[in-house]
Amino acid sequence: MPRTRLFRQSQQFWRPVVFSSAEGLEEAIGRSLSQREIEILRHVALGETSKEIAIALGIGERTVNWHIGKAFHKLGAGSRAEAVALAMEQGIVRRPHDSRTEP
Repeated sequence: MPRTRLFRQSQQFWRPVVFSSAEGLEEAIGRSLSQREIEILRHVALGETSKEIAIALGIGERTVNWHIGKAFHKLGAGSRAEAVALAMEQGIVRRPHDSRTEP
């Protein structure tokens, strides 16, 4: 019985988030990606391999793949191309020739 009470008490802290527009949802998704995931997605958008990204950032290739996997999950993507496309649609990653300032 105490476990049930604790569970019910903890539910009070979880409130559903409702967005009034698609823009608010996109901003929330962008914020949910870590800075490293965004940085790695930028490299992926340039067509770099995991090994090239690892060398550029001074981290292991497995670490790069782990961050890519986390970004896939958060974006709901199934491939590198889809992850980059979704990130670009949401303004998380910009095209290399885009003259706008960083988000």
